[in-house]
Amino acid sequence: MKTIIEPFRIKTVEPINFTDRQQRQQILAKAGYNLFRIKAREVIIDLLTDSGTSAMSSEQWAAIMRGDESYAGCESFYRLQEKVRQIFGFRELIPVHQGRAAERLMFTRLVKEGDLVPSNTHFDTTRANIEVRGACAVDLPCQEASDLQSAYPFKGNIDLEAVEKFLQEHGKERIPLGMLVVSNNACAGQPASLANISAYSRLLKEHNIKFYLDAARFAENCYMIKEHEPGQAGRPVRAIAADIFRQADGCLMSAKKDGLVNMGGFIAINDGALAEELRQSLILTEGFPTYGGLSGRDLEAMAVGLEEVLSENYLRYRRAAADYLARGLQAHDIPIVTPAGLHAVYIDATAMLPHLKAGELPGQALACALYLEGGIRACEIGRVMFGEAALSPDGGTARHDLVRLALPRRVYSQSHYDYVIEAAANVYKRREQVAGLRITEQPAALRHFTARFEPLPVAPSAGVPRTVSASPSP
Repeated sequence: MKTIIEPFRIKTVEPINFTDRQQRQQILAKAGYNLFRIKAREVIIDLLTDSGTSAMSSEQWAAIMRGDESYAGCESFYRLQEKVRQIFGFRELIPVHQGRAAERLMFTRLVKEGDLVPSNTHFDTTRANIEVRGACAVDLPCQEASDLQSAYPFKGNIDLEAVEKFLQEHGKERIPLGMLVVSNNACAGQPASLANISAYSRLLKEHNIKFYLDAARFAENCYMIKEHEPGQAGRPVRAIAADIFRQADGCLMSAKKDGLVNMGGFIAINDGALAEELRQSLILTEGFPTYGGLSGRDLEAMAVGLEEVLSENYLRYRRAAADYLARGLQAHDIPIVTPAGLHAVYIDATAMLPHLKAGELPGQALACALYLEGGIRACEIGRVMFGEAALSPDGGTARHDLVRLALPRRVYSQSHYDYVIEAAANVYKRREQVAGLRITEQPAALRHFTARFEPLPVAPSAGVPRTVSASPSP
């Protein structure tokens, strides 16, 4: 059969609260035009993030009933530890409540002021956890990543020539570790190839520098390797994953993505001495080493989710869903980053709203317009999220203003995506009426979560009056 269906049946449903355009205009204004500030019940289709938004399976819910809530030495930890060893190959497991907790633990121990940490492209909390240490998060995306429309399948690669030059210039004295994000969220969910990961690992080892993977979407990256990398087509995704993790000294995992859970994460490494140091910090801020800020039932659900995400039927469906949304947007001439990754489709806001200058925050303006049009909550990935990094020479794809339509796992159906496509098409038809925004309040770091904005006034000579909406209010 050519038709790819969801590899599951729906057993429980959650009602959607519908709002009208006038209500959404009031909601936007009250939220300071920041979609993170909007209540979930005021959203019709929530594509803000794929983190922690998965629908869990019947097997995960069954495992939750097995959760051992003992404070120390709970059986749930040992079941998760065995699953992590099977899939990732690392001996030591440090559970945490989510990915940013893993980042804080690792970087507090390994990174000091003045250090440099290279990666293909650091995402928001990773960058912030490095910079709060007085260090610098350095992005070295491959050159192909700058062409948003090319068909190159591995735009998530790190630039190996740039890495070699960077390592020779700075050396181990200033580079405590190298990172790589799979798949590369800040780079439109693009994958890194197995060949690129292996070559990067060899370069770091030549300089005696440790290599850690941000493995939040490891299974999706592996599936794209299977799709596009020569010699990988006939191999199981699990075997490709084993090859990837064999290249690294450890990984940091937000299990809220490819762990298919609503909360949880971990650090997995082979260095026993480092693991003991991390556990002592864990006790201070997260919890005992065998629960790490999570309940036993969370650990159980995570162990099952890590197995389920490797299902090739699931990953094939995930690919089909992303492609369906991407093709639907392209059919209406909406500019997107191609090829589409698996966890999201990214709209090029700069290309869609060419009348807005970079300082008018086209990504944030487009995200607000989508919400106003259809109650769709999306996320700006650009100069609002990355601040000064978006303007720096090594900012990589952060120099682009994108809007991410993140796809929660096992949550939305084809008709939901049809609704998103229709709303985006309506915005595109009246795109010249979308006004820019300016920041009125912002914190010192991670400003996109809590900043406030307001629509920019329109100059009298600008022609057609513009609003933050996609079309005039009825």
